[in-house]
Amino acid sequence: MIGVRTVQKVSSTRGFAKVAPHVIPALDRAVHRLTRGRVLLSAQMLPGVILTSTGARSGLPRRTPLACVPQADGRSWLLVGSNFGRPGHPAWTHNLLVHPDASISWKGRDIPVAARLLEGEERAAAWRSAVAFWPPYAAYQERVTREIRLFRLVTR
Repeated sequence: MIGVRTVQKVSSTRGFAKVAPHVIPALDRAVHRLTRGRVLLSAQMLPGVILTSTGARSGLPRRTPLACVPQADGRSWLLVGSNFGRPGHPAWTHNLLVHPDASISWKGRDIPVAARLLEGEERAAAWRSAVAFWPPYAAYQERVTREIRLFRLVTR
């Protein structure tokens, strides 16, 4: 069985960043659909949600499998717009900036949420929490010049 540290080390590499964005979301969407929302493949290693946001330009629903950092209150989650340490913010982050009302599929339940971009000291504290939760986020930030966006999702 592959250990968490091995997965963290592999997921910190540039090679993983090139392949993972094309493979992991497709697998997650397929498994999630086949299990009627009960299983998210990547969540076997890291908690995850399926984010349904509204496309910033199209206005159409966009479903994106994402790792998340569930908060202790049980009603909020952190989403990290790391894009696997690739340049450019992921599209879902722009969608949330334009349309902060969204929903997530969390452990088989659809939950309406409101998203808020974190800034300042609140962002700094959330970043420390996210890196403690999943250390590869630090490697992703080191590879890019942009500040990785962090969102707090709260149930509506």
